[in-house]
Amino acid sequence: MLNPSNIHIEVLGAAQPIPYELLELADPSKTHIEAYLTNGTCYLAKIGDETIGAMVLQELDGTTMELKNIAIMPSLQGKGYGKALLGHAINVSRVLGYHKLTVGTGNSSIGQLAFYQKSGFEIQHIIKNYFVDHYPEPIFEDGIQCKHMVVLEKRLL
Repeated sequence: MLNPSNIHIEVLGAAQPIPYELLELADPSKTHIEAYLTNGTCYLAKIGDETIGAMVLQELDGTTMELKNIAIMPSLQGKGYGKALLGHAINVSRVLGYHKLTVGTGNSSIGQLAFYQKSGFEIQHIIKNYFVDHYPEPIFEDGIQCKHMVVLEKRLL
């Protein structure tokens, strides 16, 4: 039976393929994904041998870790797997001594905004026109154009 407590989270190994299909669920730009994979650490969420989710963490500075990407396969979304993966990001960041974990999401990402706030993240600021200026094609979610990045933060200490 599928259960979020059954997932195993591991660092993506050098010989393992990058899970672009999953990462592109949260970020449609392969160029952006490749850029933050260069300086970040990719984690895989697995049930048995099947990869069901992925996330990328990247240090912003000596006190702040950023969650650059987090995604769960669509058929398993809303079942607690994303919450388990986010919990791992929080724990890893805390254990490594970071004071804050930040994440940026789109103004049109209503579900994601609720998801992060339910996990203790608070809105810090908005980067106006981020997605208009940094993505070649317009992004729409639920009929809303994604224009601005909403930056949220969770204090870890």
